[in-house]
Amino acid sequence: MARTPSNMLALGTKAPDFNLMDTVTDTQKSLNEVNGEKGTVIMFICNHCPFVVHVNPEISKLGKEYQSKGIGFVAISSNDVINYPDDAPHLMKQKADEEGYTFPYLYDETQEVAKAYDAACTPDFYLFDGSLDLVYRGQLDDSRPGNGLPLTGADLRGAMDALLEGKAISNEQKPSIGCNIKWINNRH
Repeated sequence: MARTPSNMLALGTKAPDFNLMDTVTDTQKSLNEVNGEKGTVIMFICNHCPFVVHVNPEISKLGKEYQSKGIGFVAISSNDVINYPDDAPHLMKQKADEEGYTFPYLYDETQEVAKAYDAACTPDFYLFDGSLDLVYRGQLDDSRPGNGLPLTGADLRGAMDALLEGKAISNEQKPSIGCNIKWINNRH
């Protein structure tokens, strides 16, 4: 499994708009429909990546915990489903049910949204403030499959807590590591 780091989109970047199919509800969801009053977490994930499988329990937990505090959560899969059929939309819905996602799980069929966010890997995490300006991007925490470190969500949790408390979020942010996004025809 290739270990691909985040591209680390510039802090302060405005969240690119999107309108994608939510595989959970079979309805279109736009950025304005999923953003939170106080902030928004946008995660690029997929069904089969071992790094995502590893963090699924924590992202489900964070969604449940922080959505009630005014943070919107949304997951997006942009993988090429022709060559990676495990990531097909009907299986995304099944994965969302299995994992107890309380947030939309959107399918980026054209991969235009992943490109707009400069997403590189799964999982790739972005936290935008209430004005949809990027305040955090990078890893969930230091835990990786097989490294023995506990799954805590510490990095993303710390950024969300600081945002909610009106405190500065450190610019010292570590890139996420995961499988590369499976680009159609290997193009990007």
